[in-house]
Formats: sequence, C-alpha cells, structure tokens
Amino acid sequence: MKRLIPNELLSVLECWLSRCYSCVKWYDAWSCLFIVSLGVRQGSVLSPFLFAIYLDELTRSPLLTSGMFIVSYVDDILLIAPSVCMLDKLLKKYEHELDLLNMVTDVKKSNCLRIGPRNNFSCSPISMFKGTMLPWVSEIGLRYLGIYIKQSTNFKCSIDHVKRSYYRSANAIFGWVGRIASEDITLQLIRRCGSIVAKN
Repeated sequence: MKRLIPNELLSVLECWLSRCYSCVKWYDAWSCLFIVSLGVRQGSVLSPFLFAIYLDELTRSPLLTSGMFIVSYVDDILLIAPSVCMLDKLLKKYEHELDLLNMVTDVKKSNCLRIGPRNNFSCSPISMFKGTMLPWVSEIGLRYLGIYIKQSTNFKCSIDHVKRSYYRSANAIFGWVGRIASEDITLQLIRRCGSIVAKN
C-alpha cells in the first residue's frame, strides 16, 4: 500500500497468497494438503520480488549509521560495517528487526569476512542472540551472482568457481559430441552451457 499499487492488484496478491496449499511426497506416497500461511510460493517468478519488498524496510532502516550497509539479493543478505565492533552492533540490531518480522537468520549459512589492512589479524568472535558464534572465513560465495568475495587488503571478487564450472561443462560437451557434431552445433551447445552456468 505504501508503494501505491492499484487496489485491484493488491487484492489479487492477497487472494493468491492467502490460498497456498502444499503437500509432501515421499517415494510414491503423498500427504494430505495443508495450508501454507507464511512465506511465498517456491518457484514463482514473483516470489523474489515479494520477498525483497518484505525486507526493503530493513535495508533502509534507521539502524544504519555512517559506513554501515545492508545489501539484499533474493534471500542472501550482506551486512557491511567499517569495524568488527560496529558489525557486532549492526548484527544485534538486524537480528532484532528480523525478530519483529517473524524471521530468523540461518546460522549454518552465515559467516564473517574481513577486508582491509588488518584482514589477516584474528578478530573477536561475533555472537548472535542465541549465543551462536559466527566463524571468520577467507571467502564468501554469493550463490546467485556466481562470485566469491575474498579476504584481502582491498575489495576483491573471484569468479574462479564459475570458470571451473564452465570449463567442466564445456569439456563434458566435447567428450560427448567429440568430432560427431558440426562446429556450429558444438558452439551452440557451448553457448547454452555458458548461460546455464551463469544462471546457477
């Protein structure tokens, strides 16, 4: 409503999302249908946008002070702070805001990374609300973008993982078609392989 979308579209979204049902398949057996009362539909092209709108207030919240940023892409969220101490404070505020939205952070997928002149120095552990300590790592992968941010003096990204996937796929194509297919067909397959690797 704050984004002033037409009432008719809002009604369609409310109707669509309030009637979500799902079931569980286990081997050849299917469970009874149950209502999905939270979240967005998995696999829907609209779901990432709705999720981003849901978290949009968080990324612009007053809890951000100078040098702090919250970057969100689909369900990956990056907290940026100028110091370890400020990152700890930002994480606490962020967790509190998520709690108000009825959401939690997946601790198993959360890490800390340090960039700057003191990137090799050991850092104080950063703990979450429930006392879980977040590990410091030398590389963080942004799965949807296919890049990895590396620990270093300056901001550095690595696309080595994407290149390896691409070469692996290209080599598999050459292994299968060998000299059987024409150059045009082989190039088409390689181009298709590149777009699939980029999406994954």
